[in-house]
Amino acid sequence: MQSTLDNLGNYWKLIVDVWRTGVFGHNIGDILVAIVIFGFFYVLRGLFTRFVIAIADRWVERTETKIDDYIRDAIKSPLRFLFLALGFFFATEYMHFEDTAGQIAENLNRSLIIVAIFWAIYNCVGPVSQGLRLLERVLTPEILDWLVAGAKTAVVLIAGATILQTWGIQVAPIIAGLGLFGVAVALGAQDLFKNLIGGMSILIERRFGIGDWIKVDGVVEGTVERIGFRSTLVRQFDRAPVYVPNQKLSDNSVVNYSAMTARRISWKIGVEYRTTHDQLRRIVADIENYLTSTEDFVQPPLAPLFVRVDSFNDSSIDIMVYCFTKTTVWGEWLAVKEALAYRIKQIVEGAGTGFAFPSQSVYVETLPLPAEDVVAARKA
Repeated sequence: MQSTLDNLGNYWKLIVDVWRTGVFGHNIGDILVAIVIFGFFYVLRGLFTRFVIAIADRWVERTETKIDDYIRDAIKSPLRFLFLALGFFFATEYMHFEDTAGQIAENLNRSLIIVAIFWAIYNCVGPVSQGLRLLERVLTPEILDWLVAGAKTAVVLIAGATILQTWGIQVAPIIAGLGLFGVAVALGAQDLFKNLIGGMSILIERRFGIGDWIKVDGVVEGTVERIGFRSTLVRQFDRAPVYVPNQKLSDNSVVNYSAMTARRISWKIGVEYRTTHDQLRRIVADIENYLTSTEDFVQPPLAPLFVRVDSFNDSSIDIMVYCFTKTTVWGEWLAVKEALAYRIKQIVEGAGTGFAFPSQSVYVETLPLPAEDVVAARKA
């Protein structure tokens, strides 16, 4: 019995020793208190989100300006994260870490603060870019998108360098090493840099923008959906995406149909050779009158407009119809062109003539004699 009590006493002393020793020289009670402190700030984070941010959301919704919306969205997540950083700070302060453990705890606290600050700066890049939209008259939207992407990348890199510096890691040697590595990579990634420079030239020259209909002979034809650092996404009319290297778009001739101010119709109308002089003049006058009296067509001197007898072809008398429509939208242009075709058919038929089609006429000057006439001729 006494032995059992002694063993229980020894076991209790072991429990007390473990409780006091704990982890890294801190007793378990202090660790539990630190966890409670961190949990308290976690609860405060939830209350802050539920009440303070909710009130801010309602206040922002009542205002007409968008600036407060951008500020709220930019700082909401970093503020919620800051509560976790505060909880970790007070927990580590309560633990009273010393020597190496104390230095690690301090560096962690600094790192969390850096993350919160640069997170807010990263989120502010978006609202600032909305203000830069006023510069779209000087800079294209695509260039602004590139600047925003570059600014966000710079914020991330600076944040990473600051955290590394906090932990005593020198950034300069790393940058020097990356520079040497970059030279080696550049030798094997020349196409990547060519495409990058090509993309910059596309944006600077404003060859096309997102939503434009472009055509590059032998490469692609379709609508531009995205201009990236390396390639441009063009959606063909069959809805298939094509990723075209920027170098091909910068080195080749690009036809930007969306930049057209008007869209051309160029036809040759062939009428029959039996068409009289008066009928030709009537057809030309009626077609020209239709083009000049219809609002769908651009009038001179803004764009050329011609209806003329052009040539005497093998099977037809050709009338040239050359004009431009005000709309450049393909579907609308097709509708205008169709209406013109209907009208021309009415005009030609109303003039009492018809459209020519390829034909050949064979003229025989002499016919061969019948067989009996050939025999009679020989006897004579």
